[in-house]
Amino acid sequence: MAKAKTDDTVAGGAADAAQPAGSALGYEQARDELIEVVRSLEAGGTTLEESLALWERGEELAKVCRRWLDGARARLDAALAEEDEAEAEAEAE
Repeated sequence: MAKAKTDDTVAGGAADAAQPAGSALGYEQARDELIEVVRSLEAGGTTLEESLALWERGEELAKVCRRWLDGARARLDAALAEEDEAEAEAEAE
């Protein structure tokens, strides 16, 4: 797994997805754990302290997922912009 840097993402190659800084979890791992947190909260049967801890963990996991998705969107936007530039240059020739 890529080593985290101080900026929001770690630069990766074409096959490497950018990983949010400070996150050892991949998107799928964070998403799956978030699903379990939500299920636990919905099921009830936990103390107030346990529920608060679950809620806080869910918030952290949601932020990890959002950073992954934002990074993916930025990479997609950059690739599309690059493609548009290449098409514009080809038409100009």
